[in-house]
Parts: sequence; structure tokens; C-alpha cells
Amino acid sequence: MSEEHAADAIRVMVVDDHPMWRDAVARDLAAAGCAVVATAGDGPQAVRRAKAVAPQVLVLDLNLPGMPGVQVCKELVAADPSLRVLVLSASGEHADVLEAVKSGATGYLLKSAGADELIDAVRRTAAGDPVFTPGLAGLVLGEYRRLAAGGPAGPAEPDGPEAPRLTDRETEVLRLVAKGLSYKQIAERLVISHRTVQNHVQNTLGKLQLHNRVELVRYAIERGLDDA
Repeated sequence: MSEEHAADAIRVMVVDDHPMWRDAVARDLAAAGCAVVATAGDGPQAVRRAKAVAPQVLVLDLNLPGMPGVQVCKELVAADPSLRVLVLSASGEHADVLEAVKSGATGYLLKSAGADELIDAVRRTAAGDPVFTPGLAGLVLGEYRRLAAGGPAGPAEPDGPEAPRLTDRETEVLRLVAKGLSYKQIAERLVISHRTVQNHVQNTLGKLQLHNRVELVRYAIERGLDDA
């Protein structure tokens, strides 16, 4: 890989307690042009190494010795809110999926996924898209709707002059994000570039003081924008 391409490569760390699986995932990602900056086989090791190498995307198994994957996710996202976490798990249990998302994961892929699907998921995760094995995205959105309808109230949002003001285009993009569209789909729908969509999302995150697209989706659903 040239220095120019290496500089552009997605920095990925792979965490799994099975050495053969961990090495295979790392090889597939490296062969696809990703920069695999570290691997780890247990929870405490994952936290230490991730803080040292600062990956863009953490590919994380949930079932880890020493510290559960959800705790690893929670600690690392708290330390670096820009970190994207893609859970790669053998479990498709709804409780595991929801716990992972609530801990800060931006995507959830089952280990039955093929190498091409994993590589695409890592690239989309790095770009800020929430990536879920088919069927799980609806589960997560459904849970957010349930929480918005009857779950415990979060911090009060300002309603007065201090409330963040979004532009019409930012609101339009936010509405499509809440409907589950990818950046590419939003760009095609609004006839704007992929980069422009990303800029609108980043501006909206900043105004609303949110950390990632999953939090943004929840914000939008709580305000009924997904039904607009």
C-alpha cells in the first residue's frame, strides 16, 4: 500500500477472543485496504490498546473474557465520542442488540455475514452510517419509538430561545436519517452530494450536542420526524 493510500485507509481494530477468527477478520480487512492498527483478545486489553492506537472503527465481539464487550464499548465511546463501534457477534438476541446500541455501538453484524458484507459494513460505519444485519435495524428503531412513547424521560430539551435552530435542509436530512435512509440514498433523494449530506449531519450533531448517528435517529424519532 502506498503512503498516500495508507494515509486514507480506515484505521480499524479487531477485538475477539478466538484467535483464528480474529486473525481471519483482520486479514480480510487488511486485504481490502483497511489499516488494522491493533487486535485484542479480551476486554481489558481491548480498552488499553484502543486508547493507545485510536482506531476509527472498532470491530467488537460481545463475549469477551475479563470485561463484557458492551462495557468495552461504553468505556471507549465515553473516552472518544468520535469512535465508531461495529459489533460482530454470533448472537442475534434482541436483548444483546439493544444493549450494544445503548452502550454506544453504531452497528451490529452477525458472524454469519460474509467477508464482503463485513468490509462494506466497516466502510459504512466509518462514514457514520448505522449498519445492522437485516431485520435488526427495525428492532432498534422500534425500541427507540417505545422509549419515546413511554420510556423514562431523558434530559429536558430547551424549548425557548436557547433551543438549537436547524436550517430547513438540516431538518430535511434529519427526517430522512430517522426513516433509516443511508447517506447515499439521502443524497440521491435530495439531489445533493454524499459529502454535503455528511456535512449537514455533522452540523446537526454539533448543534444538538449529540455524538453519533444512532443518537441522532433517537432524537428525530422522539420528535416524530420519522413519521413526517
